[in-house]
Amino acid sequence: MKRRTFISLMGVMAAAGVLSLTGCSSKDTAASTASSATLNKLDSIQKSGKLVVALEGAWQPWSYHDSSDTLVGYDVEVSRAIAEKLGVEPEYVESDWDSLFAGLDAGRYDMVCNGVEVTEERAKTYAFTTPYGYIHTALAVRKDNEDIHSFEDLKGKTTANSLASTYMELAESYGATVQGIDTLEETIQLLTAGRIDATLNADVSFYDYLNVHPDADFKLVAQTAEASHVAIPVLKKGSGLFITCSMLSCPKMTLANFPFLSGTIIERIAQP
Repeated sequence: MKRRTFISLMGVMAAAGVLSLTGCSSKDTAASTASSATLNKLDSIQKSGKLVVALEGAWQPWSYHDSSDTLVGYDVEVSRAIAEKLGVEPEYVESDWDSLFAGLDAGRYDMVCNGVEVTEERAKTYAFTTPYGYIHTALAVRKDNEDIHSFEDLKGKTTANSLASTYMELAESYGATVQGIDTLEETIQLLTAGRIDATLNADVSFYDYLNVHPDADFKLVAQTAEASHVAIPVLKKGSGLFITCSMLSCPKMTLANFPFLSGTIIERIAQP
């Protein structure tokens, strides 16, 4: 597949809700209802002056706290651009992965921007924006591990991942026993301490961790051939942030928006 540049990738963000929904069509029979819901929701957001965005805040490079405890990351800047396009300020709510969707369902957030992979199961409940990033799932083991070389080798092994994550589901599908854990940092600590055999996560998250901790005692032995699409989920029902087609032009983003990430990391996120 032809390589895409980061700027062209971000060009798919046609927002105010700022991103266009996959499959959205002017011929949609529910267009009138969705448009009304959109305007009501957008009016509410703009009157409040804030866009409430939920994310983990502990998952590099998507969202995390830097050395000065400032919330930064790829998803932070994407959601900030969306808020700016709406003329409001972003308000961030940090939560564990397995609580993000519950909060969205309950209407506590306007959107979840947290490196969410599009899956058939999630698409039953949520409408997804056009993808703004891509993830290959990578398999990590300790450097001295010579037993695990592929996902197939996970049968009978122990891993650790966030509950209800695609990484947990993939590990279980290969016969692993998965321990629920909250953050990548905790997962790597369990791995390097020998308390689990392996772990799965986004390739960019592992690479970003190794950029900061080059001597970390783990290696990547496999990754999925196909990249998963990363998009923003919104509720399909009226309580959610309905987003209609091409309501506003795209926020323009460049590498300058991400001074805390290396160009290599950005390239990995931005291309399938």
